[in-house]
Formats: sequence, C-alpha cells, structure tokens
Amino acid sequence: QVQLVESGGGLVQAGGSLRLSCAASGSTFSINVIGWYRRAPGKQRELVAEVSSGGSTSYVDFVKGRFTISRDSAKNTVYLQMNSLNPEDTAVYYCHTEILTMWGLKDYWGQGTQVTVSS
Repeated sequence: QVQLVESGGGLVQAGGSLRLSCAASGSTFSINVIGWYRRAPGKQRELVAEVSSGGSTSYVDFVKGRFTISRDSAKNTVYLQMNSLNPEDTAVYYCHTEILTMWGLKDYWGQGTQVTVSS
C-alpha cells in the first residue's frame, strides 16, 4: 500500500507563488507516475500535471509556463512549483498515483491541501 500526504498550500496574492509537496510512503517502489489534481469550488477534480519515475512530465494547457512538476526520488517526494498564480487557481490540490496489482490498478489519493489566491 501507498500513503500520500500533501503540504505547502496557503493564501497568496495574485501573481505570487507557492510550492506544493507530496510525500509518498509505503510501497513506493511500485510507483511509476504521480499526478497533481485540483478541485475548485463547484467543480470536479481535474488533472494539473504528472511526472513519471523516468522524469517525464506533462501539463494541462492552463498551467503550462506557470507550473513545474518535479520528483525527488531519494526523498519519495513530488513537488508542484506554482508561479504567476491567479484567483482561478484557487482549489484543493491533491496528489494521486496508481499501483498495478495482480487484480488491476489501485488508486491512491492524498488528503489535499488548500490553495487560495486573492485578487
């Protein structure tokens, strides 16, 4: 099993920056891809960015050029550096991974960390 714990959220003014962390523990050797998702008020969770164990990254269009996802394998931690934040980025941010088991893919979610951007 895997445990994911997010941290680093908070209140920031528009144009500011935050760095989120996702610390993984447990069977971390089984982790391939970790993704950052977010849920804004009244909306469903949406994918923000992903990073693989090989270092490949991907981003949704609305964060390209502003957010950077990275992975520190030695610390089993994934980061999301968020720059040029705007009020539309206000959401609860979650990290997520899927573990392939003999019975299929198993989803793991962190508890989320609140990001609030004031105008």
